[in-house]
Amino acid sequence: MSRMPARDKLVKSRVSMLLKYPFWGPLATRLKLEEVEWCNTIATDGRTFYYNADFISKLSDGEMIFGFAHELGHIIFEHMTRRGDRVPAVWNMAGDYIINNMLIREGVGTRITTVQILEDRKYEGMTANEVYDELMKNAVKIQMTLDDHLDMDGEGEEGEGDGDGDGAKDGKGKPKFKKLSEEERKALRDEWREAVIQSAKNAGAGNVPGDVNRIIKDITAPVMDLKDLLRIQFSGSVKSDYTWMRPNRKAWHTGAIMPGQLPGEELDIVVALDASGSIDDRMLMDFLGMVQGSLDQFTSYKVRVITFSTFVSAEDTFTGDDGRGMGEYQIGGSGGTDFGCVWHWMQENEIQPHQLVMFTDGYPYGTWGDPDYCDTLFVIHGSDTITAPFGITANYVEPAHKRH
Repeated sequence: MSRMPARDKLVKSRVSMLLKYPFWGPLATRLKLEEVEWCNTIATDGRTFYYNADFISKLSDGEMIFGFAHELGHIIFEHMTRRGDRVPAVWNMAGDYIINNMLIREGVGTRITTVQILEDRKYEGMTANEVYDELMKNAVKIQMTLDDHLDMDGEGEEGEGDGDGDGAKDGKGKPKFKKLSEEERKALRDEWREAVIQSAKNAGAGNVPGDVNRIIKDITAPVMDLKDLLRIQFSGSVKSDYTWMRPNRKAWHTGAIMPGQLPGEELDIVVALDASGSIDDRMLMDFLGMVQGSLDQFTSYKVRVITFSTFVSAEDTFTGDDGRGMGEYQIGGSGGTDFGCVWHWMQENEIQPHQLVMFTDGYPYGTWGDPDYCDTLFVIHGSDTITAPFGITANYVEPAHKRH
């Protein structure tokens, strides 16, 4: 019986991931598949899943799923771009301990036994930074990791690679990859943060590892610039507007039929400002300034801004080509807080935006709204303990120079 080609095995495993692991599957399909000679097992640079065909041929479907999730773990935890001046081999070991422990604990795929992998329950609950410090303190013996690690700092074997940054090589060792600029690092990080948030939201909390949920919480916490989070969410709104009726032929080389984007789409956002007495005009205008700043990278957008209390008021629309800024918005309304009136207003006016952004103190009178109507981002002022029952929850922290 002939052996299934490595690429076909990889494609089959990704299809299995889509069916069995709703969080991991969509993320795995983002990686282009490429067989290379320099890779002993598997590797990734955040764009491509590199593999050794002979190694892949020895894995079961479950082990292959484990391998895919392992590479995605390095991307999600940003191991490739935050090594800093740490010892590379020890940092790689720390990352593998964290990821392998998580995958085994969560039952993702089947533990790989073809090669030795790093796992130790004593590192449960620790971060890669903490495991690294522990390994360094104990002067640990360097061990091989499951995969080849690429840190995107031009790393490669001495004298190998032609320096042109495209991954080409003259010998059999790992090539020197192009060193990412700070702008490229930020773009790669934002792209994957957006993908992780969306995949987690679609998969449901019960299908997302606790370690990943903590990462998502960090992304949406006040430590992250709220303007960056808004930009990530808006970018995801545009990129998620796909149709399976028009498959993207350019993506066929990745081994999966990907959806095609609808033509002529512009970013369509509704911003709903809670006008209850706990939020003053100054804070509302500060928040609108963040929304405006997050739209700088978009050339085509429509943002409907409304104020709401127990009813919607002060409707205004801003587009990418009207020359107006949201600083011109006139806030209206006051009194109680009925979140439901926002969804009622959208339904009455036949508005179904890519994204609803609600700025509120998080104390609705009654329901939080309709979880199935559109993607929703709740930005909560005045509390870091309130979490909306659906959508994404982020916290607003008033800039220090603007506080009383």
